[in-house]
Amino acid sequence: MTICRIQRNNAEERIAAMRANGWKAETIAAAIKATGQATDETSSDTNLEDLAHDQIAQLIAARFKGHDLTRLVEGLLQAQGYTTYRSPGGPDGGADILAGAGPLGFGMPRLCIEVKSEDSSIDRPTVDKLLGAVTKFGAQEGLFVSWSGFKSNVQKELAASYFRVRLWSQKELLEQLFAHYEHLDADLRAELPLKRIWTVAAQDEE
Repeated sequence: MTICRIQRNNAEERIAAMRANGWKAETIAAAIKATGQATDETSSDTNLEDLAHDQIAQLIAARFKGHDLTRLVEGLLQAQGYTTYRSPGGPDGGADILAGAGPLGFGMPRLCIEVKSEDSSIDRPTVDKLLGAVTKFGAQEGLFVSWSGFKSNVQKELAASYFRVRLWSQKELLEQLFAHYEHLDADLRAELPLKRIWTVAAQDEE
């Protein structure tokens, strides 16, 4: 009954490319190219670390759209030793993931996690709903993950709740990914194939 046009992440162009390719699965290179801006990799000014982070972020945006980002966050928590419950798509009562320490999840700390993948930054009232869910579910702390970040006043206004909630934007999510990638589930690593490389650290000449 509803007609809409899907435009996010260059969806129209990507569907057309898959059709032209016999509806084969989209390759990693195609996903990165579709969701990112063109970058001159041969430029002497290219920061390889920033370039790698941008490509990884583009692949996450392509492979973990919408509620699927919750799967990645859950995988990172499990890699840190938490036992988790992930709510199905749709209304979740204020929590996408519940996590507790130990093999059964009954240990401390107990976390209540909300994950947002939309393009808009998260405001203070939305974060306050997570604080309410922490009490509702009997958790100790809350974790709010927002792929698009938070409005500028959120971090400052949440100082009073420092020991109750943490905020992860795209930057913090990538940091957690790099720190715990080797311990992720094999299926997640297959969806997000990465490898560690070493390079010379550039230093300014005096």
